[in-house]
Amino acid sequence: MPASGPGALSCRERARLWLASLFVDHAILRLAWHNFAPVIPGRLYRSNHPDPVTLARLVRRWGIRSVINLRGEKYNASNDLGARAAARLGVELRYLGLESRGAPHRARILRFAELYAGLPRPILIHCKSGADRAGLAAGLAVLIEGGTSREAMKQLSWKFLHVRQSRTGILDAFFRLYAEKGEGRMPFLDWVRDEYDESQLTRAPTRLASFLNDVLLRRE
Repeated sequence: MPASGPGALSCRERARLWLASLFVDHAILRLAWHNFAPVIPGRLYRSNHPDPVTLARLVRRWGIRSVINLRGEKYNASNDLGARAAARLGVELRYLGLESRGAPHRARILRFAELYAGLPRPILIHCKSGADRAGLAAGLAVLIEGGTSREAMKQLSWKFLHVRQSRTGILDAFFRLYAEKGEGRMPFLDWVRDEYDESQLTRAPTRLASFLNDVLLRRE
């Protein structure tokens, strides 16, 4: 949980957190654009990092009961505000730091599978922008539910601002690797446990796409 916890805030502390979230964590870009979409209706939804007002609206509209924060537990103002909002709303909150520019880690994939199986549903998954780590987790859920790698890769799409020509294209390569090495031969999670090798994944991004992702959009 973020270091300061979900206790009561003074007006000055609340203002400080909101300002830090808006201008340091770039939440101002997420006020009107939420990158929200159903992944498996009634079970799993995805978005960028919701502010407390947006989270409350998603709970009312979609019945969200759990949130998986794919940014991990490192402290930032948006995580702090999110933890406080989840506590107020009675929503279960878990943290899982996924990667967006490196090969997905076996242990983290399996941990996501545990969280997805064990948390009350519907579940909301989010990262910072809702493009890459949320797309990876959404694709993992599609495969866990018995979908195809083609269906999983639709969660990594330009419509969510995922740029596969950049370093984040390694996430697409992960799903292609399963399609080539395991799909149709063994269940996805069995393949991850027994055969998946992170060293098989490489990706050479274009300089322009990396500049777009890493500098202009300030992705994590």
